[in-house]
Amino acid sequence: MIKYILAALGIGIVAGYLSSNWGSVLVGSLISDYVFNGALLSLLFVMGVSFGMDKDSIAKMRQTGIRILVVPFAVAIGSVLGGLIGGFILGIDLVACMAVSAGYGWYTLAGPLIGQLFGAEWGTLGFVSNFLRELLTIVAISLLVRMDRYAPVASGGATSMDTTLPVIVRYSGSEALITAFSSGFALSIAAPFSIMAIATLK
Repeated sequence: MIKYILAALGIGIVAGYLSSNWGSVLVGSLISDYVFNGALLSLLFVMGVSFGMDKDSIAKMRQTGIRILVVPFAVAIGSVLGGLIGGFILGIDLVACMAVSAGYGWYTLAGPLIGQLFGAEWGTLGFVSNFLRELLTIVAISLLVRMDRYAPVASGGATSMDTTLPVIVRYSGSEALITAFSSGFALSIAAPFSIMAIATLK
């Protein structure tokens, strides 16, 4: 899947470059105003359908009750604060840094949405940083689990409900399944709203 995402990104960069040099302003406006919004809504719709169809996961989440919100809430706060601290240390836009961190690892959403709100450079940073969050969770999970059983859940962020879930269960045990899935679920729902809410601070 990752190779297809990178291929699509590369094709998009080439298409955007060609459009900016030999295309028209109308084409760029059409893409930014309509195509992007349509793709984002379609992505959220498909995510909602997949959640609704997974009855077993929904049942498990109901069993845990309100406790399922503790972990994703802590992860969300930690992620945004980490972005704030990182931006302060690097001396760059603090609001944009927090927005990048609020992608919670969902790079296919964070990149385009942050690019729409903060510009192409920040969109690229949003994509790369959230992509690396998922990648580093997978690569470093054997080290993370030594710190705490649920450390990979926090590191994985929104991806702990899908792409990083198998490795989390493998290293953290089946006991972490519900926590990982529910945390990823909640963070996936929260990500677009968090990014847009942070953008209003600019």
